Amino acid sequence: MVNFDSNRRTFLTTALAGAAALPSLAQAPQPARDYSATVQYPDPDIIAIDNRFRRYIVGNTSIKKLHTGTLWAEGPAWNGVGRYLVWSDIPNNLQLRWIEDDARVTVFRSPSGFSNGNTFDFEGRQISCEHGGRRVVRYEPSGAVTVIAERVQGKRLNSPNDVAVHMDGSIWFTDPQYGIRGNYEGYKSNSEMHEAVYRADSKTGQIDKITEEMDGPNGVCFSPDYKKVYVADTGTGREIRVWDLDGKTVRNGKRFAQLSMPGGMPSAADGIRCDIDGNIWAGARPGVQVIAPSGDVIGMIRLPETCANISFGGARRNRLFMAASSSLYAVYVETQGAGPA
Repeated sequence: MVNFDSNRRTFLTTALAGAAALPSLAQAPQPARDYSATVQYPDPDIIAIDNRFRRYIVGNTSIKKLHTGTLWAEGPAWNGVGRYLVWSDIPNNLQLRWIEDDARVTVFRSPSGFSNGNTFDFEGRQISCEHGGRRVVRYEPSGAVTVIAERVQGKRLNSPNDVAVHMDGSIWFTDPQYGIRGNYEGYKSNSEMHEAVYRADSKTGQIDKITEEMDGPNGVCFSPDYKKVYVADTGTGREIRVWDLDGKTVRNGKRFAQLSMPGGMPSAADGIRCDIDGNIWAGARPGVQVIAPSGDVIGMIRLPETCANISFGGARRNRLFMAASSSLYAVYVETQGAGPA
């Protein structure tokens, strides 16, 4: 009697070792792909650049396109209770919702304040960064809107971009100028402060500046133990930086990773999220790049569109959602996201 399950596992393991782990695949031009058609497993666009990434590849899954039609997709965040993903279409001034049970997409919030990054706190409340209002807000269960941050020392924020919640309840967010540089993703206006990263205390409301050493702070996330904070710089630095957390402050800031495209062309991380093993998953051309805790790029998920932000979701938090230009993609991975969203 043939053991089908055993043979299947052997085939997938062999295929992954012989094909998906070859760095040369990441350097090859990406062929045109019809995401409505079936794909022979393993998915050729999930690529192990380093053997350390093999364990995170699910051999019998493929990248799915869940929705298309946005102008610029950003800020996916998973709601575990509602079993839906919310994300932003910044130029259209909308938040959209993908509902897991029937794959339906609905308008979740309109207008959205030209929202960018979204997340959910440990109480399940949505927190959003609004370019239009130049503020960070929380949507309460009652439907009320609580302003978390709008001004610092009397000066308006630039255009809050991405947000992450620490286990102590504090809300950390980045504040570059992208949303006020023109009228496409917000309202063109003058900057009143240097770009910076901030911490908002959920109990006192106190807003503290963490660092202003970057001129394009973008994605932000914490390590699984909340002892480190990572920030993507899409300004002149074009790198991911990391700091040790020391209570309400940071220390020992340094470059964590500087990304490049296959072939050596420079790339830059936009949104970043951490998994339970401490790997950083970054929206970065040519799709998603995965960086080990050592700072080495170990894996890549190729997409036909520029991926801005990513989020882990699904019932087991093992489905990676990718907001990429005009579309939303998803793929199952063999790890789970760290943090609430």
